[in-house]
Amino acid sequence: MKRFYRKAEPVWREDGHSIALDGRAVKTPGERDLVVPTPALAAAIAEEWNAQRERVRPAAMPLTRLATTAVDRVATQREVIVEQTAKYAATDLVCYRAARPQALAARQHAVWQPLIDWAVLRYDAPLSITTGVIPRGQSAGSLRAFATAVAALDDFRLTALHIATTACGSLIIALALLEGRLDSQGAFAASQLDESYQIEAWGEDSEQTESRRAVAADINAAARFISLLRAELSEPGAGETRSGNAR
Repeated sequence: MKRFYRKAEPVWREDGHSIALDGRAVKTPGERDLVVPTPALAAAIAEEWNAQRERVRPAAMPLTRLATTAVDRVATQREVIVEQTAKYAATDLVCYRAARPQALAARQHAVWQPLIDWAVLRYDAPLSITTGVIPRGQSAGSLRAFATAVAALDDFRLTALHIATTACGSLIIALALLEGRLDSQGAFAASQLDESYQIEAWGEDSEQTESRRAVAADINAAARFISLLRAELSEPGAGETRSGNAR
């Protein structure tokens, strides 16, 4: 799409913070107002629009994509998104360990076990560990606890958790990212632990490189989105205009 505006800027309004293109409010693909919870997120989204050159490239606007997903999809399909996200706890990556080689098993224990220990205490949800790939059931109480935690999130945090969970293949890693237990690099390393071990031994092909790049991009986008949601201010942020100035 050809760039059709001169300037994007964040706009404060009574129900949140929006983004205006030459004074006109940005709409989502579903034709809803794009309103986000914090001035920091609105400003960052405006920066994405301002960074576009002759053509607007949605692939280069991850924060815009996450925000529109929150408004168009998550807000209208909450139960589906909660279920899709929470179900990862039943077969979470960090609960499946290698019996050998010993070096891999030791690395999995060193990286994953602290996350499990944290999750057990944080959500009062014990998790069973197994070796191999045959599914091992988790307790109904633990699954309910994780589902309750996921359902309690607002639409924007649920959006970030959903994309991080899908990218990592782990609800536990994604929750650790959401709550600041891990940063984006730590979440990527934890989720790609097995792949990294194999690459160290056998090298990496172009398909793996592209796959890991996509995973890292999703995790990085989710992590930045989360960080921009943390300062929930109700007053206009620096550099914001008021909605009365937007047409």
